[in-house]
Amino acid sequence: MEKEKLKLLAYNLANPQGEKGIEVAEMMNTTNIGMTQESVKALLIEDNESVLEIGHGNAGHLKGILDRAKNLRYTGIDISETMYNEAVRLNKEYKNQSEFILYDGEQLPFGDKVFDKIFTVNTVYFWKNPVNFLNEIYRVLKDSGTFVLTLGQKEFMKTLPFTEFDFTLYTNKEIEEVVSKTYFKRMKISEKEEEIPSKTGKEKIKRIYTVLTIKK
Repeated sequence: MEKEKLKLLAYNLANPQGEKGIEVAEMMNTTNIGMTQESVKALLIEDNESVLEIGHGNAGHLKGILDRAKNLRYTGIDISETMYNEAVRLNKEYKNQSEFILYDGEQLPFGDKVFDKIFTVNTVYFWKNPVNFLNEIYRVLKDSGTFVLTLGQKEFMKTLPFTEFDFTLYTNKEIEEVVSKTYFKRMKISEKEEEIPSKTGKEKIKRIYTVLTIKK
């Protein structure tokens, strides 16, 4: 894939826009569904809880979250207006249990200690100031809450040609060090492996990723 196309793909992975963004979001929902499901499983969602997803994409996975327990309240936030519109369009039937919000990618537009569970999948590469942003997550998470951060491991991510464009990649040790500089006190790391279709073609690739379960 030529450089300009890779750049465009990288841009739309970070902030999907327009028709290309919608196409990339559909592909992301397919390739990331395993990571999303493992993240949601790690949250141990219970009845009557409020769940925040940071970087919801097209939220094609929302039904799977709402089915995990009774009387859940889901909030999704994203920096992409295209993804906001797609998520609203695709999830009209769940509008009584869900809300989608556009935000600036740095400040979470919520009060303190609002959410029982928070998760994010494949967004950490694009955070401008990860320590500050993690402290924002800490702020809006209830004291008894759980935050799950899921990311592709650096060695794997480096093999993908588009990650040279504005991606910050992390080893397990590097992401642990970032979290250790925040207010969070407890962290558990799980490594996972799966086979997925490539984002740049039809071949299958083996992805190694990390699920961090983080608590106050």
